[in-house]
Amino acid sequence: MMRVAILFGLLGLAAATGIIIWSGYDQVLLALSQAGWGILWTSLYHILSMVFCVIGWRALMPGKKRPSLSFFFYTLWLRSSVNNMMPVARIGGEVLAVRVMMKHGIIKTSAIASTVVELTMSVIAVFLFDAIGIGMFTVHVADRYMGWKLLMGLLLSMPAIGAMIIVQRAGFFGLLSKMFTLMFRDKWKKFAGNTAKLDRAVHTMYQRKKRVLICGFWQFMAWTAGTGEIWLALYFLGHTLSLTESFMLEALIQASASAAFIVPGALGVQEAGFVLFGHMLGLSPEIAVALAVIRRCRDLLLYVPGLIIWQVQEGHWLLRARKP
Repeated sequence: MMRVAILFGLLGLAAATGIIIWSGYDQVLLALSQAGWGILWTSLYHILSMVFCVIGWRALMPGKKRPSLSFFFYTLWLRSSVNNMMPVARIGGEVLAVRVMMKHGIIKTSAIASTVVELTMSVIAVFLFDAIGIGMFTVHVADRYMGWKLLMGLLLSMPAIGAMIIVQRAGFFGLLSKMFTLMFRDKWKKFAGNTAKLDRAVHTMYQRKKRVLICGFWQFMAWTAGTGEIWLALYFLGHTLSLTESFMLEALIQASASAAFIVPGALGVQEAGFVLFGHMLGLSPEIAVALAVIRRCRDLLLYVPGLIIWQVQEGHWLLRARKP
């Protein structure tokens, strides 16, 4: 799986490079130079989306005395750094998040159950966000056929989301225990422990409907906040879209990235999406590519430090474990 992800990542990198060259790299560099410090401010704006996500995740935790928002922000930062910068099919970060939570005293069942439910609510939230954005796009653009194809493509993902929920209700960890044991052998048993206990923890968390709905609401707000990131980046590039158009573009990019989850960081796919959908919303190729590059700059500025901190943290844990 890792080799496949790396291969797709290299192909995506080649595609992204080709798109930049095709659009005129000198024009792209000129647009980026005009943005200047705006690249930094746009990158920092993404922290707002992360805060919204953290509020929803923390709401799932049982008990009145829950870990602080700052702790969940730190955990989310490490999780997002791994998922966005490494070939882990956007799931390795969740494993790291559970590990960090357990290392900081959160019991295993709560750590795993909250991560599973939060991930599920995030998938549902981004589906709703994408559906609204693509629906608006279908009405907005002249090429209605393209819009309907995108909408139908999104609807095809509904069975997968439904299957995710059904499997969790049937006992996710119990059903997949044999497969995980074959894949990870004793490491899985040591990590998961009693799978029936984990399934009960997930079911119990879903029974707290108010908290689950709060989580879903803030997840949706986190995806919606990306609208402001698109608008702000274009503002610094000197080419603004309306908030409605920015909403549509963000939804289309997120839908493209979700469909290409096997490609690390959606390399190439994201750049192609910005060019294709940006053109349909009135952006020139160089501005669309510059917008995509700013999104990549955001990942580098926010997530590379997260990877470094993660490695330092793992080294600290390893040294502490070796002490007599």
